[in-house]
Amino acid sequence: MPPHTELTDPRTGLVRSVQPVSEENDVLHAVRRAREAAPRWAALPVSQRSRRLFALAQLVEDSLDAYALAEQAGTGKPLEQAHGEIAAAVDVLRFYAGAVRADTGPSAGQYLPGRESWVRWEPLGVLAAIVPWNYPLLMAAWRLGPALAAGNTVVLKPAETTPDTALLIASHAEQALGPGVLVTLPGDRHTGRLLVESAVDAVAFTGSNAGGTDVAQRAGIRRLSLELGGNCPVVVLPDAPDYSYDEIVAACVYNAGQSCAAPARVITLQENHDEVVERLAEAMARRPAGTHFGPLNNPDQAARFDRLVEASAAKVRHVAPLEVTAAEQGGYWRPGQILAGVAEDDPAVVQEVFGPLLTVQAAVGVDDAVRLANGVDHALSASVWSTAGGPALALAQRLDCGEVWVNCHLEQTPELPHGGRGSSGQGTDLSVLALAEYQRPKTVTVRLD
Repeated sequence: MPPHTELTDPRTGLVRSVQPVSEENDVLHAVRRAREAAPRWAALPVSQRSRRLFALAQLVEDSLDAYALAEQAGTGKPLEQAHGEIAAAVDVLRFYAGAVRADTGPSAGQYLPGRESWVRWEPLGVLAAIVPWNYPLLMAAWRLGPALAAGNTVVLKPAETTPDTALLIASHAEQALGPGVLVTLPGDRHTGRLLVESAVDAVAFTGSNAGGTDVAQRAGIRRLSLELGGNCPVVVLPDAPDYSYDEIVAACVYNAGQSCAAPARVITLQENHDEVVERLAEAMARRPAGTHFGPLNNPDQAARFDRLVEASAAKVRHVAPLEVTAAEQGGYWRPGQILAGVAEDDPAVVQEVFGPLLTVQAAVGVDDAVRLANGVDHALSASVWSTAGGPALALAQRLDCGEVWVNCHLEQTPELPHGGRGSSGQGTDLSVLALAEYQRPKTVTVRLD
């Protein structure tokens, strides 16, 4: 039998299907198809690329139920959440179908005596897009939207455990965009490595820090966009709004905490530490796994979560209920947890747990809270909770990350950029700024006399 992967249902742990693993010849063929399609796709007028992207978004929306079920099969997330994420992916595609028609580059003009100059934005060529299992279609859309709109063709490598929606959108892209413009390449980590080392012009990777480091080494000097995780701080001040605790917990357990921008490290002042721990624990107890959020994605992720929780020296532990059916006993379910009384070097603090867990640390003052918030290698997102608008905004400015929320968390829209610093990666997702990730400027200057 050719190499294959047994795909499991995270809700039950049972095998749901078998997926062939792409090998070297499959990678070469996929890249060749994308390379052949690249000149044709790049040569289309922007208006035509825009219309075709709108058509692709419509095909996905017309099959929203099928996409949601496919998303649920690979992730185990509640069907309502899967529907919402497919709709969000459609919104991203439509945003870039329209945004690419706006001229965001320098205007033409006489910048030199007797010369007229302008800037052409040209596609990079063939993009390798490697996306994770936490939001299979949405993370793909974050890469596909700007890359395709900018005139690139794409070879999409989905995560090994969640190829379902990537295969669906490749079929719809064949109809809406034309052959070879978007090629899906299911497979394992070796498939991804082969793709990065193949004759692609750029690589966009969303995943772990270790995976991103490996991709960077293999990609060399080619254009690279990396989104590598968060371990995000949440600074809760004594005057935080009453709704803060429910909102923080809701954001933490959404998608079972498997979000790079999810709240992870709660930082309080000493005077409100105990109250924050108690109120977070109460809020977490009201959101049991099984009824409010889904399982972890795979056995490796479940084992990693357990390892970090067990290694923690937290002095206070609150574990929420777990409500699953008899048929789901073998799934990768983990209850929400609050760990308090943790040291700065606790494994659950310095490493991204990527699950339904919050640590709580006490700072001796606002300056110390900033130090703790900025004290890990990740620098993706953060939030501040306070009813004092001015001080909250001043604190937000001191947090070293790419995105900060005040009195909310994990709220995003295609119009606003998202990107990390430090070991959270490089590059920009979302907004018109992301178009530049997949284009290169060419200045043309003409002598007028």
